[in-house]
Amino acid sequence: MKKLFLFAASTFCALASFAQPIKKSDEKYLLQKEDSLKLYAANIIQAINPENRFKADSLFTKMFVRALKTTNSFNYPFDSLETISKLYPPDSSFRIFTWQMVINDYVVRQHGAIQMKTADGSLKLFPLIDKSNIIVHLTDTVADNKSWFGAVYYKLIQTKSGNQNYYTLLGYDENNIRSNRKVIEVLHFDNAEPVFGGPFFNFDQDSAKAPVSSRFILEYKKTAGARLTYDDNLNMIVFEHLESESNEPKKKWTLIPDGDYEGFKWAKGQWVHVEKVFNQITPEGQEPVPSPIKDAQGNTDEDKLQNNIPTETAPATDTPANVKKPKPVKKKG
Repeated sequence: MKKLFLFAASTFCALASFAQPIKKSDEKYLLQKEDSLKLYAANIIQAINPENRFKADSLFTKMFVRALKTTNSFNYPFDSLETISKLYPPDSSFRIFTWQMVINDYVVRQHGAIQMKTADGSLKLFPLIDKSNIIVHLTDTVADNKSWFGAVYYKLIQTKSGNQNYYTLLGYDENNIRSNRKVIEVLHFDNAEPVFGGPFFNFDQDSAKAPVSSRFILEYKKTAGARLTYDDNLNMIVFEHLESESNEPKKKWTLIPDGDYEGFKWAKGQWVHVEKVFNQITPEGQEPVPSPIKDAQGNTDEDKLQNNIPTETAPATDTPANVKKPKPVKKKG
Protein backbone atom coordinates (compact mmCIF):
# COMPACT_ATOMS: atom_id res chain seq x y z
CA MET A 1 0.00 0.00 0.00
CA LYS A 2 2.85 2.33 0.86
CA LYS A 3 4.55 1.60 -2.48
CA LEU A 4 1.28 2.28 -4.29
CA PHE A 5 0.96 5.61 -2.47
CA LEU A 6 4.53 6.59 -3.36
CA PHE A 7 3.95 5.63 -7.00
CA ALA A 8 0.75 7.68 -7.15
CA ALA A 9 2.49 10.63 -5.48
CA SER A 10 5.42 10.50 -7.90
CA THR A 11 3.03 10.27 -10.87
CA PHE A 12 1.10 13.27 -9.59
CA CYS A 13 4.32 15.26 -9.18
CA ALA A 14 5.40 14.38 -12.69
CA LEU A 15 2.06 15.47 -14.13
CA ALA A 16 2.12 18.63 -12.06
CA SER A 17 5.58 19.49 -13.33
CA PHE A 18 4.38 19.13 -16.93
CA ALA A 19 1.54 21.51 -16.18
CA GLN A 20 3.72 24.22 -14.62
CA PRO A 21 2.82 27.63 -16.08
CA ILE A 22 5.46 30.09 -17.15
CA LYS A 23 6.37 32.75 -14.60
CA LYS A 24 5.08 36.28 -15.17
CA SER A 25 8.62 37.67 -15.17
CA ASP A 26 9.73 35.08 -17.75
CA GLU A 27 6.66 35.77 -19.84
CA LYS A 28 7.47 39.48 -19.85
CA TYR A 29 11.06 38.69 -20.88
CA LEU A 30 9.90 36.44 -23.76
CA LEU A 31 7.43 39.07 -24.92
CA GLN A 32 10.30 41.59 -25.22
CA LYS A 33 12.42 39.04 -27.09
CA GLU A 34 9.53 38.27 -29.41
CA ASP A 35 9.28 41.92 -30.45
CA SER A 36 12.88 41.76 -31.72
CA LEU A 37 12.54 38.24 -33.14
CA LYS A 38 9.60 39.10 -35.39
CA LEU A 39 11.64 41.83 -37.11
CA TYR A 40 14.48 39.40 -37.87
CA ALA A 41 12.00 36.71 -38.91
CA ALA A 42 10.39 39.08 -41.41
CA ASN A 43 13.77 40.11 -42.84
CA ILE A 44 14.72 36.47 -43.46
CA ILE A 45 11.94 36.48 -46.05
CA GLN A 46 11.64 40.10 -47.11
CA ALA A 47 15.20 41.48 -47.19
CA ILE A 48 16.24 42.25 -50.77
CA ASN A 49 19.93 41.38 -50.51
CA PRO A 50 21.11 37.82 -49.71
CA GLU A 51 23.63 39.28 -47.23
CA ASN A 52 20.81 40.89 -45.24
CA ARG A 53 18.80 37.67 -45.29
CA PHE A 54 21.82 35.71 -44.01
CA LYS A 55 22.39 38.26 -41.26
CA ALA A 56 18.74 38.25 -40.22
CA ASP A 57 18.67 34.45 -40.14
CA SER A 58 21.82 34.28 -38.00
CA LEU A 59 20.61 36.88 -35.51
CA PHE A 60 17.16 35.32 -35.33
CA THR A 61 18.54 31.82 -34.66
CA LYS A 62 20.88 32.95 -31.86
CA MET A 63 18.23 35.10 -30.15
CA PHE A 64 15.56 32.43 -30.56
CA VAL A 65 17.70 29.75 -28.88
CA ARG A 66 18.45 32.11 -25.97
CA ALA A 67 14.73 32.78 -25.57
CA LEU A 68 13.89 29.07 -25.61
CA LYS A 69 16.32 28.49 -22.74
CA THR A 70 13.85 30.30 -20.49
CA THR A 71 12.25 27.85 -18.04
CA ASN A 72 8.91 26.52 -19.36
CA SER A 73 9.34 28.37 -22.66
CA PHE A 74 7.45 25.46 -24.24
CA ASN A 75 4.28 27.11 -22.92
CA TYR A 76 5.00 30.39 -24.69
CA PRO A 77 3.37 30.43 -28.18
CA PHE A 78 5.45 33.03 -30.10
CA ASP A 79 2.27 33.87 -32.00
CA SER A 80 3.58 37.04 -33.64
CA LEU A 81 6.31 35.15 -35.56
CA GLU A 82 4.09 34.89 -38.62
CA THR A 83 6.84 33.77 -41.03
CA ILE A 84 7.82 30.88 -38.74
CA SER A 85 5.75 27.68 -38.91
CA LYS A 86 4.85 26.27 -35.47
CA LEU A 87 3.18 22.86 -35.22
CA TYR A 88 2.19 20.74 -32.19
CA PRO A 89 1.04 17.10 -32.26
CA PRO A 90 -2.20 16.21 -30.45
CA ASP A 91 -0.21 14.66 -27.60
CA SER A 92 1.77 17.93 -27.13
CA SER A 93 4.99 15.98 -26.59
CA PHE A 94 6.96 18.45 -28.73
CA ARG A 95 6.63 21.33 -31.14
CA ILE A 96 8.43 21.86 -34.41
CA PHE A 97 9.52 25.21 -35.86
CA THR A 98 10.42 25.57 -39.55
CA TRP A 99 11.18 28.47 -41.87
CA GLN A 100 12.91 29.08 -45.18
CA MET A 101 15.62 31.37 -46.51
CA VAL A 102 16.00 32.11 -50.21
CA ILE A 103 19.72 32.24 -51.01
CA ASN A 104 19.22 32.93 -54.73
CA ASP A 105 16.90 31.91 -57.58
CA TYR A 106 18.41 28.44 -57.66
CA VAL A 107 19.01 27.67 -53.98
CA VAL A 108 16.53 27.72 -51.09
CA ARG A 109 17.35 26.40 -47.64
CA GLN A 110 15.03 25.49 -44.78
CA HIS A 111 15.90 25.84 -41.12
CA GLY A 112 14.14 24.59 -38.04
CA ALA A 113 14.19 22.95 -34.63
CA ILE A 114 12.23 20.48 -32.52
CA GLN A 115 11.57 21.56 -28.93
CA MET A 116 10.65 18.69 -26.62
CA LYS A 117 8.29 19.12 -23.68
CA THR A 118 10.27 18.40 -20.50
CA ALA A 119 9.14 17.67 -16.96
CA ASP A 120 11.25 20.40 -15.33
CA GLY A 121 10.71 23.03 -18.04
CA SER A 122 14.34 22.93 -19.19
CA LEU A 123 15.25 23.18 -22.86
CA LYS A 124 15.69 20.05 -24.95
CA LEU A 125 16.19 21.17 -28.53
CA PHE A 126 17.07 19.35 -31.75
CA PRO A 127 18.26 21.72 -34.50
CA LEU A 128 17.19 20.74 -38.02
CA ILE A 129 20.03 20.93 -40.58
CA ASP A 130 18.93 20.95 -44.22
CA LYS A 131 21.08 18.49 -46.19
CA SER A 132 18.71 17.93 -49.11
CA ASN A 133 21.34 19.27 -51.53
CA ILE A 134 23.75 16.42 -50.74
CA ILE A 135 21.35 13.53 -50.07
CA VAL A 136 21.64 11.23 -53.11
CA HIS A 137 18.43 9.20 -52.79
CA LEU A 138 15.86 11.58 -51.34
CA THR A 139 12.95 9.12 -51.22
CA ASP A 140 14.96 6.25 -49.71
CA THR A 141 17.05 7.93 -47.02
CA VAL A 142 16.33 7.56 -43.30
CA ALA A 143 17.88 10.55 -41.54
CA ASP A 144 18.32 12.24 -38.20
CA ASN A 145 17.89 15.93 -37.42
CA LYS A 146 21.39 16.72 -38.74
CA SER A 147 20.66 15.24 -42.18
CA TRP A 148 17.20 16.64 -42.69
CA PHE A 149 15.19 16.94 -45.91
CA GLY A 150 14.26 20.59 -45.45
CA ALA A 151 10.68 21.80 -45.71
CA VAL A 152 8.36 24.34 -44.14
CA TYR A 153 5.72 22.19 -42.49
CA TYR A 154 2.08 23.22 -42.62
CA LYS A 155 0.26 20.13 -41.30
CA LEU A 156 0.97 17.45 -38.67
CA ILE A 157 -0.95 14.15 -38.43
CA GLN A 158 -0.44 11.85 -35.44
CA THR A 159 -0.93 8.10 -35.94
CA LYS A 160 0.05 4.99 -34.03
CA SER A 161 1.18 1.44 -34.76
CA GLY A 162 1.70 -0.88 -31.83
CA ASN A 163 3.19 1.18 -29.02
CA GLN A 164 4.95 3.62 -31.36
CA ASN A 165 3.64 7.11 -32.15
CA TYR A 166 4.25 8.45 -35.64
CA TYR A 167 3.99 12.10 -36.65
CA THR A 168 3.39 12.67 -40.36
CA LEU A 169 4.42 16.11 -41.57
CA LEU A 170 3.20 17.79 -44.76
CA GLY A 171 5.71 20.36 -45.98
CA TYR A 172 6.49 22.85 -48.71
CA ASP A 173 9.86 23.42 -50.38
CA GLU A 174 10.35 26.33 -52.77
CA ASN A 175 12.92 24.21 -54.54
CA ASN A 176 14.44 26.33 -57.33
CA ILE A 177 13.60 28.69 -60.17
CA ARG A 178 11.81 25.98 -62.18
CA SER A 179 9.98 23.77 -59.68
CA ASN A 180 8.42 23.57 -56.22
CA ARG A 181 8.15 20.48 -54.04
CA LYS A 182 5.75 19.22 -51.43
CA VAL A 183 6.77 16.41 -49.12
CA ILE A 184 5.14 13.86 -46.84
CA GLU A 185 7.61 13.09 -44.06
CA VAL A 186 7.11 10.64 -41.18
CA LEU A 187 8.83 11.54 -37.91
CA HIS A 188 9.17 9.26 -34.91
CA PHE A 189 11.45 9.11 -31.87
CA ASP A 190 13.84 6.23 -31.27
CA ASN A 191 15.53 6.27 -27.86
CA ALA A 192 14.29 9.86 -27.49
CA GLU A 193 16.07 10.88 -30.71
CA PRO A 194 14.20 12.14 -33.81
CA VAL A 195 14.17 9.92 -36.92
CA PHE A 196 12.90 11.16 -40.28
CA GLY A 197 11.78 8.60 -42.83
CA GLY A 198 11.42 4.84 -42.87
CA PRO A 199 9.46 2.13 -44.74
CA PHE A 200 6.19 4.03 -44.55
CA PHE A 201 4.96 4.52 -48.14
CA ASN A 202 3.44 1.38 -49.62
CA PHE A 203 2.44 1.02 -53.30
CA ASP A 204 1.40 -2.67 -53.29
CA GLN A 205 -2.19 -1.87 -54.31
CA ASP A 206 -1.11 0.01 -57.45
CA SER A 207 -1.61 -1.47 -60.91
CA ALA A 208 2.13 -0.93 -61.48
CA LYS A 209 3.73 -1.80 -58.15
CA ALA A 210 6.63 0.27 -56.82
CA PRO A 211 9.00 -0.42 -53.91
CA VAL A 212 8.30 0.95 -50.43
CA SER A 213 9.79 4.43 -49.97
CA SER A 214 10.91 6.43 -46.94
CA ARG A 215 9.21 9.69 -47.88
CA PHE A 216 6.96 10.97 -50.64
CA ILE A 217 7.97 13.99 -52.74
CA LEU A 218 5.63 15.78 -55.12
CA GLU A 219 7.67 17.99 -57.47
CA TYR A 220 5.91 20.13 -60.05
CA LYS A 221 6.13 23.19 -62.30
CA LYS A 222 6.80 26.44 -60.43
CA THR A 223 3.51 28.06 -61.45
CA ALA A 224 1.34 24.93 -61.20
CA GLY A 225 0.32 25.06 -57.53
CA ALA A 226 -0.31 21.34 -56.95
CA ARG A 227 -2.46 20.60 -53.90
CA LEU A 228 -1.42 18.21 -51.11
CA THR A 229 -3.42 18.14 -47.90
CA TYR A 230 -5.08 15.94 -45.29
CA ASP A 231 -8.82 15.39 -45.70
CA ASP A 232 -10.50 14.86 -42.33
CA ASN A 233 -13.71 13.53 -43.90
CA LEU A 234 -11.89 10.91 -45.98
CA ASN A 235 -9.34 10.34 -43.21
CA MET A 236 -6.52 10.29 -45.74
CA ILE A 237 -3.82 12.39 -47.37
CA VAL A 238 -5.03 13.66 -50.75
CA PHE A 239 -2.94 15.18 -53.54
CA GLU A 240 -3.33 16.12 -57.19
CA HIS A 241 -2.19 13.72 -59.88
CA LEU A 242 0.43 15.27 -62.16
CA GLU A 243 0.99 14.96 -65.91
CA SER A 244 3.78 16.41 -68.04
CA GLU A 245 2.57 19.22 -70.27
CA SER A 246 5.31 18.31 -72.78
CA ASN A 247 5.07 14.51 -72.47
CA GLU A 248 8.40 14.43 -70.57
CA PRO A 249 7.49 13.07 -67.11
CA LYS A 250 11.12 12.79 -66.00
CA LYS A 251 11.42 16.57 -66.25
CA LYS A 252 9.68 17.50 -63.01
CA TRP A 253 9.39 21.17 -63.95
CA THR A 254 6.93 20.17 -66.72
CA LEU A 255 4.46 18.44 -64.35
CA ILE A 256 1.06 20.05 -63.77
CA PRO A 257 -2.21 18.85 -62.16
CA ASP A 258 -4.61 17.06 -64.53
CA GLY A 259 -7.76 17.12 -62.39
CA ASP A 260 -7.45 13.65 -60.82
CA TYR A 261 -6.55 12.98 -57.18
CA GLU A 262 -4.41 10.33 -55.52
CA GLY A 263 -4.02 9.65 -51.84
CA PHE A 264 -2.49 7.76 -48.92
CA LYS A 265 -4.47 5.87 -46.27
CA TRP A 266 -2.89 4.87 -42.94
CA ALA A 267 -3.09 1.09 -42.41
CA LYS A 268 -0.95 -1.26 -40.32
CA GLY A 269 1.83 1.24 -39.74
CA GLN A 270 2.14 2.45 -43.33
CA TRP A 271 0.68 5.02 -45.69
CA VAL A 272 -0.90 2.86 -48.41
CA HIS A 273 -1.15 4.53 -51.81
CA VAL A 274 -4.60 4.98 -53.39
CA GLU A 275 -4.27 5.48 -57.15
CA LYS A 276 -7.60 7.24 -57.64
CA VAL A 277 -9.44 8.87 -54.76
CA PHE A 278 -12.58 10.01 -56.58
CA ASN A 279 -13.54 7.20 -58.98
CA GLN A 280 -17.22 7.89 -59.58
CA ILE A 281 -17.79 7.78 -63.36
CA THR A 282 -20.97 8.87 -65.19
CA PRO A 283 -22.02 6.07 -67.62
CA GLU A 284 -21.81 6.97 -71.29
CA GLY A 285 -25.10 8.33 -72.60
CA GLN A 286 -26.30 9.35 -69.12
CA GLU A 287 -24.57 12.70 -68.95
CA PRO A 288 -26.79 15.54 -67.66
CA VAL A 289 -28.08 17.66 -70.56
CA PRO A 290 -30.16 20.86 -70.66
CA SER A 291 -33.89 20.62 -71.36
CA PRO A 292 -34.91 23.95 -72.95
CA ILE A 293 -38.55 25.02 -72.86
CA LYS A 294 -38.29 26.67 -76.29
CA ASP A 295 -37.27 24.86 -79.48
CA ALA A 296 -34.81 26.04 -82.11
CA GLN A 297 -37.49 28.18 -83.79
CA GLY A 298 -38.39 29.93 -80.55
CA ASN A 299 -41.72 28.17 -80.03
CA THR A 300 -42.69 27.29 -76.47
CA ASP A 301 -43.23 23.61 -75.68
CA GLU A 302 -46.39 23.72 -73.54
CA ASP A 303 -45.85 20.21 -72.14
CA LYS A 304 -42.38 21.12 -70.82
CA LEU A 305 -43.72 24.39 -69.50
CA GLN A 306 -46.42 22.54 -67.54
CA ASN A 307 -43.87 20.08 -66.18
CA ASN A 308 -41.76 22.96 -64.84
CA ILE A 309 -44.65 24.52 -62.89
CA PRO A 310 -44.48 23.28 -59.27
CA THR A 311 -47.59 21.47 -58.06
CA GLU A 312 -49.36 22.53 -54.88
CA THR A 313 -48.68 20.29 -51.93
CA ALA A 314 -50.49 20.04 -48.64
CA PRO A 315 -48.80 22.05 -45.92
CA ALA A 316 -46.99 20.14 -43.22
CA THR A 317 -48.83 19.77 -39.95
CA ASP A 318 -47.85 18.77 -36.46
CA THR A 319 -51.45 17.87 -35.45
CA PRO A 320 -51.49 14.48 -33.71
CA ALA A 321 -53.38 11.70 -35.48
CA ASN A 322 -55.93 11.29 -32.65
CA VAL A 323 -57.08 14.94 -32.83
CA LYS A 324 -59.80 15.78 -35.32
CA LYS A 325 -58.85 18.47 -37.79
CA PRO A 326 -61.33 21.34 -38.22
CA LYS A 327 -63.42 21.30 -41.40
CA PRO A 328 -62.63 24.02 -43.93
CA VAL A 329 -65.07 26.93 -43.97
CA LYS A 330 -66.89 27.37 -47.30
CA LYS A 331 -66.84 30.87 -48.71
CA LYS A 332 -70.14 32.35 -49.80
CA GLY A 333 -70.56 33.15 -53.46
